[in-house]
Amino acid sequence: MTDPRETPDPRSVTMHRSATVIQPVADLMRGPSGPRDRQLLYGDAITVLGQTNGYCLVRAEKDGYCGTLSQEAIGAAYNSTHKVSVRQTHVYEAADIKSPDLAHLSHGSSIKALGQTDKFVQSQLGFIPIRHLVPNDHFEVDPAAVAGLFLGTPYLWGGNSHLGIDCSGLIQAALLACNHPCPGDSDQQAEALGETLASPDMLRRNDLVFWKGHVALVCDDKTLIHANAAHMAVSLEKTASAIARIEAQGDGSPVAFKRLSFFDP
Repeated sequence: MTDPRETPDPRSVTMHRSATVIQPVADLMRGPSGPRDRQLLYGDAITVLGQTNGYCLVRAEKDGYCGTLSQEAIGAAYNSTHKVSVRQTHVYEAADIKSPDLAHLSHGSSIKALGQTDKFVQSQLGFIPIRHLVPNDHFEVDPAAVAGLFLGTPYLWGGNSHLGIDCSGLIQAALLACNHPCPGDSDQQAEALGETLASPDMLRRNDLVFWKGHVALVCDDKTLIHANAAHMAVSLEKTASAIARIEAQGDGSPVAFKRLSFFDP
């Protein structure tokens, strides 16, 4: 069976064109009838590989993940200028917080500025508070701080937004915000990210702890942050307690401790 995260054989597709996601959150599915594998955000760059019956086979340019999107979620490619730097923001009809809100955008969504006032950036969707945006060439330096923006966000399998996020989605959001490439799923992350540590006693901020099918980001020598089904939310948890709890529930011990040397303190 073909891994949906790999680019399909070019002979099996009908087109290749650049495009952009134009819905605040769009499910990237295994096929037209689902299930959801991941999610894409407003402004995410994609390549359309094929199209049939209102759905498109696409590749997400941020991580190479392939899947099916509703054709309604896809628009023309554009060069974005700003991205959302807070957990979520509203898009307003006018440059006025009392005007109707038209949409919501999650952290990491990107827009093209059409104009600017002292408090708002005008986008294709409407007006967004300038305090909630940063230029596209701005990057954070502390993944754990980015992950902390999502504290309390509901757990959602395959989720990548403030409406719901899973363990690998949280790690990807944190690393991409810091200009560090990151795959979409935890097994890919375990293979691609960091250098293996010999012992959990070596853990420090921005290290990663991997279980089979799960990943967490270290906040300090005793605490980690992760999106998890036990709390059904992004939560802080003592590292030792998380390791013991996950093992007790039958999901095994950690399979790897990894260091992202790019984020040395």
